[in-house]
Amino acid sequence: MLDFTFKNATDIRFGKDHIDHELYDVLADFGQNVLLVYGGKSIKKSGLYERVLGLLKGLNVTELAGVEPNPKIASVRAGQQLAKEHQIDVVLAVGGGSVIDAAKVIASAAYYDGDPWDLVLHPSLRFDIDQLPVVDILTLAATGSEMNFGSVISNPDIPQKKGTGGPNSPAVSFLDPTLTYTVPARQTAAGASDIFSHLCEQYFDNNNNEVSKCMIEGLMRTVIKWGPVAVKEPENYEARANLMWAATMALNGIVGAGTLNSWTVHPLEHELSAYYDITHGIGLAILTPRWMEFALNSNTKPLFARFARSVWDQYGYDDMELAENSIRRTHDWLKSLNPEMTLPDVGITDDSNFAAMAKAAVKSGRLATNAYVPVTERDAIRIYQDSMKEFNK
Repeated sequence: MLDFTFKNATDIRFGKDHIDHELYDVLADFGQNVLLVYGGKSIKKSGLYERVLGLLKGLNVTELAGVEPNPKIASVRAGQQLAKEHQIDVVLAVGGGSVIDAAKVIASAAYYDGDPWDLVLHPSLRFDIDQLPVVDILTLAATGSEMNFGSVISNPDIPQKKGTGGPNSPAVSFLDPTLTYTVPARQTAAGASDIFSHLCEQYFDNNNNEVSKCMIEGLMRTVIKWGPVAVKEPENYEARANLMWAATMALNGIVGAGTLNSWTVHPLEHELSAYYDITHGIGLAILTPRWMEFALNSNTKPLFARFARSVWDQYGYDDMELAENSIRRTHDWLKSLNPEMTLPDVGITDDSNFAAMAKAAVKSGRLATNAYVPVTERDAIRIYQDSMKEFNK
């Protein structure tokens, strides 16, 4: 286990009854000027938009609507301008990970005089300036952004999709599982796939951290059990609650403490989203079993076999058979959630961008040197190409 320092000051308010009784006071403690950041039509259709506005009466509310999935730098730029013009005291993000990601960068950009894209390319700049407090109301269990320091922002003009970390996690996060009841089945499935990918990225690690491994295995089993239930029974509170808390726990820093955390699938998927603007969780579902197939070798076989035993309850075979079974089980579970399990299924029908995507992924993720299994540009192209066809492991 590696040395580590861990601190996460996010105040979690989990359950059904917190927003109506606590949201106003939480925001008012930070000031009167609130920037309300949200996405498209979903919170208006569900009634959450009107509910939140009703709770904010007496505060000065400025709205930034239209934050898209794979949040774009244009939204951050617009939020920066609003924050400066209206002397915003606190940012309230109502939505999923994309909205919260954008809100966190806006909170830093409020104190920055240059282009916010600088803060994405050079996250260290964010530690030299202040950051507005962020309060969030989570509506989709997926990214864990509600309790971590990171954001992923896209710049479609380049195209690039980059991660950036700031000095603070959200100040307060309201996690009400009932707010995810109206999430469509496709997005629920993509969210579960995203959670599972976050766990895989931290599990397949060259560091011997037994505490981390055991926690991740438990969270994986939770997502495997409750993800399909949430898809089929959208108003099943236990399914929604377990999925929501698993998403938060998967990426709030706890299970990653003391590990190497050299992620591979996310850098590969970020290029898919940057070039084609596909749903992040579905891209991860497509890539994960293909990466696993690439990563399985004599050195990684013992961990894949452990994965088979501890996560998929597979026994009675030698380690290589168990490892291969674990990859097949992973693929089949992901496919049970996501019918779109090849790149052509999401509209990517040719490989014309694969070389550029591979080059960018290997560079940004330092995959040739830091990955669990080193990935060269040629390897990355192979993983993309394998994702063009049905999985036949």
